[in-house]
This record gives sequence, C-alpha cells and structure tokens, in this order.
Amino acid sequence: MKEVPEAIVCEGCDAVYQRQPLRRRQVARCGRCGTELDRHAGDQAARVLPLTVASLILFAIANLFPIVEIQVKGLHSQTTLAGAVVALGTEGMSLVALLVLATTILFPLVQLCILFYLLVPMARERQPAGFGILVRILQMVRPWGMVEVFLLGVLVAIVKLSSLAQVVAGPALWAFMGLTVLLTAVLSFNPRTFWEMAQEPRPGQRA
Repeated sequence: MKEVPEAIVCEGCDAVYQRQPLRRRQVARCGRCGTELDRHAGDQAARVLPLTVASLILFAIANLFPIVEIQVKGLHSQTTLAGAVVALGTEGMSLVALLVLATTILFPLVQLCILFYLLVPMARERQPAGFGILVRILQMVRPWGMVEVFLLGVLVAIVKLSSLAQVVAGPALWAFMGLTVLLTAVLSFNPRTFWEMAQEPRPGQRA
C-alpha cells in the first residue's frame, strides 16, 4: 500500500484533496461538506507541554493518596485506586479489575509519558528516538483512557453511600477532578501535529 503524504482525505465525505501549507490560525475545510480537513498547529505544542507536566503530577497524587474515607459507627476505611483494583481482584472480579487498571492507570499513564517524551525534545527542535512508533502508539491508546468514566462512577457511589455512612473525599478524588479537566485539554492535541512539527524546516535550514 503506497502512502501519499501530500494528500488529505475528508472524514465526512471521503473527498481527496492535496495538502496545502497553512498560515497561522488558518483552517482548511472540505469544499463539499464543510468538514475540517486540517489546521495550523500554531504554538499548540508549547501549550500542551506544561499541561502534560501538570497532568503527571495530578496523576501521581490521584494514585498515591486515598480516594475517599468511609466512616461507619466509629470504623474507618479508606483506599487508593490501586487498592480498589486489588480488592476487585480478590473478590473474584478479575476482569473488572483488569479493565479498571488498564483504562484508569495504564493507558492514561502511557499517553502522558509518551507526550512528555516527545514534546520535551521537540520543543528544542530535536526529534526523539522512536518518534514514529511512539506517535502511532499514542494514536492507538487515545480512545482507551477513561479517567472521566471512573470519576463519574466514584461520584455516583459517593452519593449512594452518603445516606448509609459518612463519606469524606480524599486528596485523590480532588486530583482526579483536576486530572479529568487537564486530560480533556491535553488529549485535544492531535497526534498528527507531531508529523507536521517533524517536517517543519529548522532555523537556518532551507524549506
């Protein structure tokens, strides 16, 4: 199968166009259906890097500290996300435990680590080792990070438990809320932009 990097296919109607260089803040749209074909990346990468670092910090807090503390008749119980995964496994729900582990810990962490690894050297106009493979992995795992789904489930559980016990939100719950907001911004970064950044001529280099 031959790749044609200068061609772009409309996701709305499958029309094929020749890719054109875009100016800053310029957006290319399909002449047939109006679907967005491409847009100039601008300084998107520079904005995403600090958001990625902040997301990694919140991710660490969310996984190292308790999510909630439940108090019933003087008894206290609290757990971290990893503890919840272990508890699900020991209760015979190994498939659910594996799903939670993958969608709330492994895949989001992989995405953030790859983004950090790619963005730091590219901010200095260097292409990191394994560039092509990592961009493809990033595109593959993007749909599988479901931190927001987990957060929604935790909030529903807290509402239901509040009538039976005293539920105190832990640091990890607040970190998950912040992480959900940051991940929404971080994952809006289109991995295709990495290829555009890699193909941009360096200063002093002829276009």
